[in-house]
Amino acid sequence: MKRCIVAFATPERQWLWTLLLPADATVADALALARAQAVSVDVPWDADVGIFGELCDRAAVPRDGDRIELYRPLKSDPKESRRARAQARKAAPGREPSRPAKRA
Repeated sequence: MKRCIVAFATPERQWLWTLLLPADATVADALALARAQAVSVDVPWDADVGIFGELCDRAAVPRDGDRIELYRPLKSDPKESRRARAQARKAAPGREPSRPAKRA
């Protein structure tokens, strides 16, 4: 037997389900057991999953002590958000340069 944790979080709250699994249990098996425990929690069970922050397949076999995480989809692309902030700073009137001028 091995002990794993299934984790899901929203900006407001985090849920953790501690599970005892057979040695050959997969991520999909762990999610099925966690789903049975999480009756009243609205969790996107078909979302991307990972172990300790690294994406993995549902057929992966977690090790004892692993944390299986369900990931929420991003609200926006981080690259696009950064580009929009940079454009807004460039367009702002009277903006200060981001770096001081070099002295000769």
